[in-house]
Amino acid sequence: MSSGRRFSGKRFLRSFGYSWNGIKSFISTEQNGRIHLVISAIVIILGFVLNISTSEWIMVIICIGVVIAAEAMNTSIEKLCDHISPEKNENIGRVKDLASGAVLIVSVAAAVVGIIIFLPKLIAYQL
Repeated sequence: MSSGRRFSGKRFLRSFGYSWNGIKSFISTEQNGRIHLVISAIVIILGFVLNISTSEWIMVIICIGVVIAAEAMNTSIEKLCDHISPEKNENIGRVKDLASGAVLIVSVAAAVVGIIIFLPKLIAYQL
């Protein structure tokens, strides 16, 4: 279904500005976001040092993107929940825990991918 509005290049480009504002806000205000970015930078440097393959780079980049996106979504959900219900609410707490749990799941999966890719190379690099 169409909203009836024609495509507008100006509106399209403006949406990137809004997205960039969200990214800047996420980086500047969220400690966990900055932690994920620092870890991502370390992983990228390690990828260059250990000369990982193209397919390994693809997996690493997907993992980094998914983890950071999940953390940003978690932050969005938490902020929305806090706005809707500033007082303690059992259901809101459950929603926030679920969102946080999703970040943990993708972070653990990304760490496992990292171990599979990097551990053998680190062991070989030591020899």
